[in-house]
Amino acid sequence: MKTNQYLIDFYNNYDEDRRLALRHGSVEFLTTMHYIEKYIKPGDRVFEAGAGTGRYSHALARQGYTVDALELVEHNIEIFRKNIQADEKITITQGNALDLSAFPDNTYNITLLLGPLYHLYSIEDKRRALREAIRVTKQGGVIFAAYVISDGCLLDEGFKRGNICVAEYIKKGLLDSVTFAAKSEPRDLFELVRKEDIDDLMSVFPVTRLHYVAADGCALFLREAVDAMDSSTFELYLKYHLATCERQDLLGITSHAIDIFRK
Repeated sequence: MKTNQYLIDFYNNYDEDRRLALRHGSVEFLTTMHYIEKYIKPGDRVFEAGAGTGRYSHALARQGYTVDALELVEHNIEIFRKNIQADEKITITQGNALDLSAFPDNTYNITLLLGPLYHLYSIEDKRRALREAIRVTKQGGVIFAAYVISDGCLLDEGFKRGNICVAEYIKKGLLDSVTFAAKSEPRDLFELVRKEDIDDLMSVFPVTRLHYVAADGCALFLREAVDAMDSSTFELYLKYHLATCERQDLLGITSHAIDIFRK
């Protein structure tokens, strides 16, 4: 199984904890936790594939849940281990979300796949990761799969901030000149998709979708305004976001989405 060195190099120098801790970044974290808390029950076991530095794994372990985590990047694992508190029932293993053979079938009530699908570039690899996540989940358990959404990123990083040149991306074939659908390769780091891609990806699995959520909505596009909010205004903004993040007419305007389904 070939390792994406671009990915290793990126996460060796990236502060994922800080991204989710910034006010605009916390919208994604708080939204994901909001939906996890809808389904998790006392005594549940949690598995997280691609746990990063453990933002979600530690949050759930500190609520008393038993958590087994898997992470590819050694740098992230080092930070993960440093953040373990004495009362956490948590393990961390180095490995790839494409191969969960170290973990038995039908074991976990909640399975989190909140990062690996950002970095898989073929439908075969994506389905392999999803199949493995489903396999280790108990019948009736719930899986959370996260994606990077192309339109939110294009609006924010392209048209608003100019961090990517839209015309150049079209010239290189990374954006379709008519539909603006994105195409990514390993050196681009992030696989950008739309909901129709996710629907197609999931069409082969005998699962039931519970929610499809615009995890951060407009928070990244509005990051300066969100970061400048006082606590009460941010609380109101978050309430608005949670009230609208499943609206069909707003689902594409997000940088991250979560597909939540039951085995």
